[in-house]
Amino acid sequence: MANFRAPIALAAAAAGGVGYYLYTAGGSPKVAEKQFESDAHRAASKIRGSVPPHQRTDAEKEGKKIGQEAGAKFDSAVNTTDKELSKAKHDAESYAKAAKADTLKKINEIDRKVEESASKSKSYLSSWFGSK
Repeated sequence: MANFRAPIALAAAAAGGVGYYLYTAGGSPKVAEKQFESDAHRAASKIRGSVPPHQRTDAEKEGKKIGQEAGAKFDSAVNTTDKELSKAKHDAESYAKAAKADTLKKINEIDRKVEESASKSKSYLSSWFGSK
């Protein structure tokens, strides 16, 4: 249940932020975008000013490391999903082929029985009328 709350909360916060900037800009998207960029730049410069330079480089390195790990996990998940999807596709195709073969076999059996019955009926009717 908690897994579903975080995306909803983030979406609600994002929608609220968009609404705030649009409201303060009087409904103009371009003005709202400029205000957002200005606020983001101001916040980034404030953070840069309060964090010592050696901590910034450490944070950058840590951020790159985390990004690489997340990218590797994402790639692994994509590869695993592709493999599972390929396997499921192969299984579905083989099931469809088997079902098709079984259906054709049943149709052939029914057709053979119908032809045999028709042949017997024909010979029976022919005997009534004296045909050979």
